[in-house]
Amino acid sequence: MSSNSKKLSYNQGIIYAIVCYIAWGLFPIFWKAITGVPSVNILAHRIVWSFAFLFIWVAFTNRQTFIAYVKQPKLVFRLGLAGFIISANWGTYIYAVESNHIVEAGLGYYINPLVNVFLGYIFLKERLAPMQKIAVVLALIGAGYFTISYGKVPWIALILAATFGVYGLLKKKANLESMPALAVETMVVFPFALAFLFYTSASQGTTFFPSSAVTSLLLVASGIVTALPLFWFGKSAQVIPLSTLGFIQYLSPTLQLLLGIFIYGETFGIEYLICFAFVWAGLAFYTLSILRGKKVTIAR
Repeated sequence: MSSNSKKLSYNQGIIYAIVCYIAWGLFPIFWKAITGVPSVNILAHRIVWSFAFLFIWVAFTNRQTFIAYVKQPKLVFRLGLAGFIISANWGTYIYAVESNHIVEAGLGYYINPLVNVFLGYIFLKERLAPMQKIAVVLALIGAGYFTISYGKVPWIALILAATFGVYGLLKKKANLESMPALAVETMVVFPFALAFLFYTSASQGTTFFPSSAVTSLLLVASGIVTALPLFWFGKSAQVIPLSTLGFIQYLSPTLQLLLGIFIYGETFGIEYLICFAFVWAGLAFYTLSILRGKKVTIAR
């Protein structure tokens, strides 16, 4: 491959990564557009239509890999576990948007890289550089300060960071192709989501879809909205270093923070400011550890 083609490949990877994280950062706009549907029902629809879209995707692009994964019961079990964990992440995020906690959701994704470093230390026996230790401690101080001063644990942020961190850890250990693996993950969770939708429809005397055609289309589109950013991320990860992705990933929580404050009018009081300041300081040390060439794990 010539240097020009390598450069083009790298540039394409950067574009894929930027588009991916911008899409994730703008997710609140999409979920806010779905009105009149409980968060748990939105989650169930997201799982159902994600599997439908992914199944069609892999049927045309990577059928053999998908079949090979499905034929391995232990692998299906591990991917199913990952599927339930990412579903918990999806559900928490949807609830955060629906209940006007977008700022706190953004905090969770700022904390996530530091959670990944911590999980790598605990489960993968990876050594923490001194700056990484400082980064984790600063994030803990920020969360602790918020809990004491605000009078409540930022559980939305912590659940989002923890579930996405554990999900990334499972994906890292599995080391599988992302789209077929995600298809298997959603395949395992799919029957539960579908059964829940049919049960709520029967018990509440409602239809499978809400009466609004626009809302119904948005629910179906949630499968595409879920899968495409993951596809873009997978493409970018093939050609650019994970450390570079580590920088670009801050786009997502930054956009969420701006949306929460300036578009949806969420409060950003002194408790949030100080908590974010500690987390941002931790991320600064984390970033310095990357610049100094220390070993950093970013699990996605």
